[in-house]
Amino acid sequence: MKKFRKVLDGLTTSSPASASGSPSCGSAAGTPTAAPTPRELDVHETLLSEHFHICKTVRHGFPYQPTALAFDPVQKILAIGSRSGGVRILGRPGVDCHCQHESGAAVLQLQFLINEGALVTACADDTLHLWNLRQRRPAILHSLKFNRERITFCHLPFQSKWLYVGTERGNTHIVNVESFILSGYVIMWNKAIELSTKTHPGPVVHLSDSPKDEGKLLVGFESGTIVMWDLRSKRADFRIYYDEAIHSVSWHHEGRQFMCSHSDGSLTMWNLRNTAKPFQITFPHGKSQRDGRKESCKPILKVEYKTCRNSESFVIFSGGLSYDKAGRRPTLTIMHGKAITVLEMDHPIVDFTVLCETTYLNEVQEPYAVVVLLEKDFIVVDLTQSTFPIFENPYPMDIHESPVTCTAYFADCPPDIIPVLYSIGAKHKKTGYSHKEWPVSGGTWTVGSQTYPEIIITGHADGSIKFWDATAITLQMLYKLKTSKVFEKPKVEGVRGAELVEEDPYAVQMVSWCPQSRVFCVVGISAHLILYRFSKHDANTTITSLEVRLQCEMEDVISPSDTDNTLCGSDAGGHSPQPQPPSPRSNTPDSARDSVPCLRVKDRVIRMPPGYQADLVVQLLWVDGEPPQQITSLDLNSAYGLLALGNCNGLAVVDYLQKTVILCMSTVELYGSADPFQRLTRSPRKTRQSTSDVCMRGLSNFYSDSKKRIRTSYQSLTELSDNQVSLDLERSKSPTSVPYPSSLHSDPRAAAEPMSNLRASHYSPVFYLLDNVKGPGRKLSLPTDLKTDLDHVNGHCTSPTSQACVPGGRSRVPGGPEGPRLSRRGPGRPPFRKAQSAACMEVSLPVSSLTEGYASRRAMLQQLHGVTMYSHDEHHTTSYSWPERESRENSFSRSRSSSVSSIDRDTKEAVTTLQFAESYGRKLDALPTPCLWVGTSLGLVLLVPMSIPVDEQERMEEPITVVPTSTVLMLKGSVLRFGFLDCAGGQIMSPYEVWRDLNAPEDLDRPRRRRLVNYSPGSSQEVVGDGHLAVVCSERQAKVFLMPSQACLYVHNITESSFVLRADIVAVSNSVCLACFCANGHVMILSLPSLRPLLDVHYLPLTDMRIARTFCFTNGGQALYLSSPTEIQRITYSQEMCDNLQEMLGELFTPTETPEAQNRGFLKGFFGGNAQTFDREELFGEAAAGKASRSLAQHIPGQSSVEGMRAAAGGAVGELARARIALDERGQRLGELEERTALMMTSAETFSKHAHELMLKCKDKKWYQF
Repeated sequence: MKKFRKVLDGLTTSSPASASGSPSCGSAAGTPTAAPTPRELDVHETLLSEHFHICKTVRHGFPYQPTALAFDPVQKILAIGSRSGGVRILGRPGVDCHCQHESGAAVLQLQFLINEGALVTACADDTLHLWNLRQRRPAILHSLKFNRERITFCHLPFQSKWLYVGTERGNTHIVNVESFILSGYVIMWNKAIELSTKTHPGPVVHLSDSPKDEGKLLVGFESGTIVMWDLRSKRADFRIYYDEAIHSVSWHHEGRQFMCSHSDGSLTMWNLRNTAKPFQITFPHGKSQRDGRKESCKPILKVEYKTCRNSESFVIFSGGLSYDKAGRRPTLTIMHGKAITVLEMDHPIVDFTVLCETTYLNEVQEPYAVVVLLEKDFIVVDLTQSTFPIFENPYPMDIHESPVTCTAYFADCPPDIIPVLYSIGAKHKKTGYSHKEWPVSGGTWTVGSQTYPEIIITGHADGSIKFWDATAITLQMLYKLKTSKVFEKPKVEGVRGAELVEEDPYAVQMVSWCPQSRVFCVVGISAHLILYRFSKHDANTTITSLEVRLQCEMEDVISPSDTDNTLCGSDAGGHSPQPQPPSPRSNTPDSARDSVPCLRVKDRVIRMPPGYQADLVVQLLWVDGEPPQQITSLDLNSAYGLLALGNCNGLAVVDYLQKTVILCMSTVELYGSADPFQRLTRSPRKTRQSTSDVCMRGLSNFYSDSKKRIRTSYQSLTELSDNQVSLDLERSKSPTSVPYPSSLHSDPRAAAEPMSNLRASHYSPVFYLLDNVKGPGRKLSLPTDLKTDLDHVNGHCTSPTSQACVPGGRSRVPGGPEGPRLSRRGPGRPPFRKAQSAACMEVSLPVSSLTEGYASRRAMLQQLHGVTMYSHDEHHTTSYSWPERESRENSFSRSRSSSVSSIDRDTKEAVTTLQFAESYGRKLDALPTPCLWVGTSLGLVLLVPMSIPVDEQERMEEPITVVPTSTVLMLKGSVLRFGFLDCAGGQIMSPYEVWRDLNAPEDLDRPRRRRLVNYSPGSSQEVVGDGHLAVVCSERQAKVFLMPSQACLYVHNITESSFVLRADIVAVSNSVCLACFCANGHVMILSLPSLRPLLDVHYLPLTDMRIARTFCFTNGGQALYLSSPTEIQRITYSQEMCDNLQEMLGELFTPTETPEAQNRGFLKGFFGGNAQTFDREELFGEAAAGKASRSLAQHIPGQSSVEGMRAAAGGAVGELARARIALDERGQRLGELEERTALMMTSAETFSKHAHELMLKCKDKKWYQF
């Protein structure tokens, strides 16, 4: 029987093209009949491998999990370190640079070499790094790895090359930042404290030199001990022992007193004349209790003490609130004289720094702003105004304002779209910002020569849409659209209603945008679709709502003993008037849930402001107590006035001009007689029994259970990683979140038999990943149905939605007490729908298996689309039990066998991609007509031709005829992308309608008419008659078909060990290619139409589903993805753009004169004492201090020591070389001048000698003797 299957499979599978790219024939419908041999195409392909190179360009957004902050007051640039080892350096708008430590260790502290173009980073792996910022792409010059001690604090004095490093043992080491070599000078903790002290002082938490005397170093220990160390005499001037732990210290500019913040919420002021006790102790937020004691307060984590010349001093600190105010948000307190201002923050404060007018510590500081780094935001407060307003942030730091759930990238947009969107969005900007200029204004940036309009669209969990101007590697928000305004707000009814309000039923899943016609379409997780039209005028309209009944009819009880299959049918959908059932959010039993949408559209007249205005809403309905499956594919065509949507139940086509549903069919019905599978019919449907207590839950239960976990998935966008401390985890936890089962991947009781069945049932080449998942890894949250499958595989139920399992890991048989209830859904069918965001982030993926891909295509598709869908690679457990290796090798051919393709499961074939195009629906068509190309999860391609009236009036009145044909093309894996080329290899764009403002005042002289732009398949009639090329890409392979003969010209198997996640047909270097991103992290570029591999680079390991959901290519050789829950990473795969990237990036360093210190005056210097300076080289150099122990730290030369220095010719090295040449030229000129001076001196001496001789000769002569 197996041999017979292989023979049939050999007849149905198209043969791959040869290496030379010669055409190979294959039957379009997958039958053994021979297709006509196509003519040789004379297409001159210009793209070569040399045209492609992949590299990162720029990163936008807020640094994920920030840890440290630093500011250069002369260069006016800012640096932010993160927990993942990243460093973001920001200057004026356009100056934005991201650096990454290879180790990935968290950045503990940042220190600028002020006005030197360098930055020191201290990381959690106890390594110091020196970054060179005098080049557009900063690089590490030196690294110093501490082996025996852990770094806790660093301090670099202004205009000093010696860095003080405090450690966990309490010692202080000194590092030369020029050579990055340890000095032999060490301040040991046991010498810093008194010999009589019996306890260890703890780690060093503060280091600073005295503003009055640079030879004095103030060392603060965690236990509360403070030591003033005299660097010259190598002894302590004084020691302070305080009962409370110290968090930070700040000096008064005169150097006579300093302020400390403590763990009990107090601030202490110390005077150097009397260090026995503090002369002032304050609890800024602590009230006195009846017994006279202060109430306990939270620690003050940092304090800054800054003086002003014409007003009172500023004391700025974070924390310190009393514990009884648990509901209060994190605060920043500003004490200016007697006035106390408390600024409440939306997120916990990570760090802050005060910006001052001077860089010298011994001068009056004159603070003018404070930069506050929060966990999820970044603000700058203006201190010069009494109301303390914040500055308007010019950086795109609010990408994650609501978690990003989808992205779209459009390059080379119409030039007028960006100004229009900006003008509309500017009207809705917030007010109340400071009127002063943004203080972080360092660096230089100019628009590069190669710029074109680019727009990035992000969809969010709260239903909002943001349009971003991404031109010239910058990012600026243009316009924000809220889709939730289309729907009625849910009514709050008791506790359950309160829970529903916090959910995200409007989360955006996908978008479709036509920039030319400005028609925009949004798909949400509640199986709804909204179509928007753009207008510059406001309007008062009513939103039209269409309801589509798109649902498969399935057998109630499906057991492994069943031998018949169900036919996936759909009820007729259409523009049925919306009945007035109970509210979609009411607690109606599941049995009564029928023909009800998940959301309720506003049915009254709505005023819509200028911008995108909702024109039509399409919602899928509940059917027989089952919620609608989520929409998995979408396409929009403004020239046709049509939009198409599909899910795992079928396909619907909507005429948005006439606002009617013109097609609503299941995929099985679309095939008709051309169905390549042999599907057996089922017995008539039985009477459904009520199962609302277990599976078919009411809509309220559906939201209260499923959406809670959806919200948890969305929240994981901004939650911290697994190694985060529990306090931070609790801080991010939602009250409605469901705890993730920790035993899902680590339970040793997992049974072997269910796992073996799983391997046998899904024999995709990439299905072995989850078999190897053991132990904790990076977590990724799974869709509900996949969680259920994994729970049964592991032998126990951990998901609230999974059914009961008997001990030992075996699921109960259908004949058992829970049998009918368990199997009522059918194999793999979720009890209710679950949506996934771009941040759904939690399947354990061992790093060693990342290159293997995901557990199965079904797991990936469920994670991507949040629905249950099947592919040709996956079969029911009871159907076949072939060995795992054999099944992997022959999964596609077996599934294509005409004799065994009868499905022993629900034929839930999902529609995975849609495309409107001018094409040939039948082989005998002479001219192209409007068609809809439909791709499914079984690798099948269907063509649906349409008859659309040409006249505008007829188009608005006459119905559109849609006649599905028997045209079926076949590929391996789910179909992902369609593209169309003419016979000369040029890309055929989809026709579109030129934008017209429907709300503009009528002009009788120029009536508004539809103007259509149609790209014909060729420029000449001869080429038109020859047809065009259709490019089809699936998860495993790509094919090029010649239309209308439907003959396969080229085929390329993209991957065997993984599968394609994203594929796009893009324009690069005046040509067209196919760009693919695979689950194993490979980025591939294929030529068109010959499908020659041009690039195959292992670039991005798929460590997170966020990457899979947001990765997208665009024209011009660019792509993007969500690198973290808060950041967008843009990359390029074009060699030309890589070459021009240097001039597109901003300069971080600009040569600037260091401000001179103020003249203190004679009297003030005489009585107050001038700041004493001393030679640190004399103390810390090798001659005086000797060499440090080699085992203490290891010097590691940076990558830029050799290659990087050459690459930085335009940076520091280039400037030094030019300076050296200038010095040589100057020395040469000075030498010439010296020679000339010597000659002049010689001649002058000779002249003087002759003059003297002449004088002596004529001295005694009389006047008459001359």
